[in-house]
Parts: sequence; structure tokens; C-alpha cells
Amino acid sequence: MRVLGVDPGLTRCGVGVVEGVAGRPLTMRGVGVVRTPVDAELGLRLVAIEQGIERWLDEYEPEAVAVERVFSQHNVRTVMGTAQASAVAMLCAARRGLPVALHTPSEVKAAVTGSGRADKDQVGAMVTRLLRLDAPPKPADAADALALAICHIWRAPAQSRLQQAVAQNRLQQAAALHASKPASPHASKGRTA
Repeated sequence: MRVLGVDPGLTRCGVGVVEGVAGRPLTMRGVGVVRTPVDAELGLRLVAIEQGIERWLDEYEPEAVAVERVFSQHNVRTVMGTAQASAVAMLCAARRGLPVALHTPSEVKAAVTGSGRADKDQVGAMVTRLLRLDAPPKPADAADALALAICHIWRAPAQSRLQQAVAQNRLQQAAALHASKPASPHASKGRTA
């Protein structure tokens, strides 16, 4: 499985492509940052992010896109910019029919380091180790994008099995409910002489 991880941000949007399967060594295919000028108009910044992500999708042809789920921060302006960049990444993936997964920062940290409270240095160190890199990717947004892709590769099989089990359970419940309903009086009308 090849996954594009996106750590959304208006100024620096981290992107990283990881390939592999759970339980086997993973391989980094590419890592970088899509940058936009702070003084540019918002619409133009979003277009620049879209163009950057589209280039990554064209070059690496991922099978899925993993995006950091936006969570409430104290700075509303930062949250808005992150949410807007996140939406652009989801739009680019959806336009191509690629599945999109959202992972929380603590979920990613826990998957990669074993602790949902790991700091950026710990995440960078584990990404470096897991992908057998010479040094942690810089800036931290790039390392975070790789961590998102790793998290998705490791969690996707379990999440898929869980979704299938839930769907199967719903089908069984619906069948049981249907079987327990009395037959319609109109269906059992007999002829009277």
C-alpha cells in the first residue's frame, strides 16, 4: 500500500509518501513541504496548496491519503487555516476517487512512538528509525506527514476488518428484525366462500 500523508497547514503543509504493509519494513518514497507566502491572499494560498498536493498525487500515485484530523486549539485563526488546508487535501484525493482517512495527532503519535503524548522530536526520531533514514526529515511538518502515512498503513487493515464486522452485524440485526415481524395481513388474505 502506498499512502500520501498530509500534515495540513497554510504556511507549511507537510507531505510524505510511505509504501509497505503492516508488519513489514516500510519505505519512504518522498517527503517535503508545500509552502505558501504568509502575505498572500487566502484564496491564492489554498490554490497553491492544491497545486502542490496535485503534483504529489501525480508523481507518487498513492492508493490512499491520510490527513491529520483538525482538533480544537486555542488559536482560532490557526485552526481555521489548518482546517482549510485539510479540506483542500481531502478534495484533491476525493476528486481522484482515493480513500481519505483522518487521524488525530494523538492517534498518530501513539501508533508511531507508543505514546499519544510524544513530542515532535520523539515522532521525528521514530519516523527516522522506522523508515531507516539517515536523519529526521525537516521541518517537523514533513516528519509528521510521514508519521501520518505510517499510522494509516499500520491501522488500515484493522480498521477495515472492524468496519466489515460492524456492517455484517448491522445486516444480521436487520435480517433478524425482518424475520421477527409478523406477516402483513394483506399478504395472508385467503379466499372466503
